[in-house]
Amino acid sequence: MPDETELKIRIVKIKDGTVIDHITAGHALDVLRILGITGGEGSVVTLAMNITSSRIERKDIVKLEDRFLAENEVAKIALVAPNATINTIRDSKVEKKTRVELPSTISNVIVCPNVRCVTNKEREPITPKYEVLSKQPMKLKCNYCWTHIEETDIIEQFTK
Repeated sequence: MPDETELKIRIVKIKDGTVIDHITAGHALDVLRILGITGGEGSVVTLAMNITSSRIERKDIVKLEDRFLAENEVAKIALVAPNATINTIRDSKVEKKTRVELPSTISNVIVCPNVRCVTNKEREPITPKYEVLSKQPMKLKCNYCWTHIEETDIIEQFTK
């Protein structure tokens, strides 16, 4: 039987790019879809799913070489992985480490699934706004029509 050191997962360091750690287990593929990463881009992507974590029971990790995230991408990731940390790597060192923060209200990130909602009317210049009802599982409420939006609805919008 292998000893404990042989059972540990080794993930190679990257020189420049982004490491998204503490993704809710099973959501790494959703994060890749949010970022529009299909694997055909030619850059190195490292993916680890359902690995043990001291902070949360199980987690996923995504490493993106030569890719840095925009604020709106981080906001979308926060909706599917509210415990994630974003590490910016330059010259093989962590330049910046931030924890995604899910505010109590979210604006202009997703579309209300209620087709009758005023935010979906072309002639109404209203920005969609949502109250965060729950982080685990993710649940939002539209501030205009009170439609509840589940985690699956959010993921579906990001991965169309």
